[in-house]
Amino acid sequence: MIIKGKLMDADGMKNTFRRLAHQIIEKNDGIGNVVLIGIKTRGVTVARRIREELCAIEGTLVPIGEFDIALYRDDLGENSDIAFLGSEIDFGVDGKTVLICDDVLYTGRTVRAAISEVMQLGRPKNIRFLALIDRGHRELPFRADFTGKSVPTSHREGIMVHFVENDGEDSVYICEK
Repeated sequence: MIIKGKLMDADGMKNTFRRLAHQIIEKNDGIGNVVLIGIKTRGVTVARRIREELCAIEGTLVPIGEFDIALYRDDLGENSDIAFLGSEIDFGVDGKTVLICDDVLYTGRTVRAAISEVMQLGRPKNIRFLALIDRGHRELPFRADFTGKSVPTSHREGIMVHFVENDGEDSVYICEK
């Protein structure tokens, strides 16, 4: 991939996560009933960052889990080599506001798979979705309830989200495939 430009640097990402945390608190009248689930792999980092910001504001750690939606995907053929990375959810979702977190929202297929997995866990009060970047091109009718940044892209472009934990820097780039 060829990098076309930087959409966010470390300060921009920090400010975006802080803004998103405030929006979550406002929309849910606090965080008492909220649980976070990050979609492996980068959605887990997004969920952790949101949790940190929520704790800094509210002084409470919300439950956090992570799951791999590979087994729920509808766009993988029978002969696909998928590596299931496992799920780690050690709390119930019944009656909770489940906030699914991911780094990039694109076609909506990942969101559909994530909702299917949440519904296997129980009956939440509601399910909300947070995406750091929404790049458009939906194939399924899903949208993020909380969006860090909307970036219209062409099909030839991609978004690369870097986290210091994985990549040595916090940044978001737009690339040409």
